[in-house]
Amino acid sequence: MSVPINPAPKNTLKSILNYQWIVMNISFFLFLAIIAILYIANGHLTDKTIRKINTTQKELKELQFEYKTLKSDLMRRSRAVEIQEAVAPYGIVVSKEMPIRIPLEKKIINPTDNK
Repeated sequence: MSVPINPAPKNTLKSILNYQWIVMNISFFLFLAIIAILYIANGHLTDKTIRKINTTQKELKELQFEYKTLKSDLMRRSRAVEIQEAVAPYGIVVSKEMPIRIPLEKKIINPTDNK
């Protein structure tokens, strides 16, 4: 008597992915789903952080330009000629004479003289 030989199933993928195998590996599929969600969320968070960094860099450049402009304007306005022109309407002029030094009298206070 001959032994019947089972022929190979026609669709091996279908035999591997049956309901029982899927139920046994459901925790692994959930783990893969959570990993995929975390991967996508990380990508979005990274994009948001990069956009924020670029915005901050643009603001920093604008503030640096403003600082340099104000600094050069202050340097120009603090020149002696500019100051003389600014205070001329108030009647203030630069003196032509040398300043006079006022001597101070030196008074020595004796700390032991508390009478």
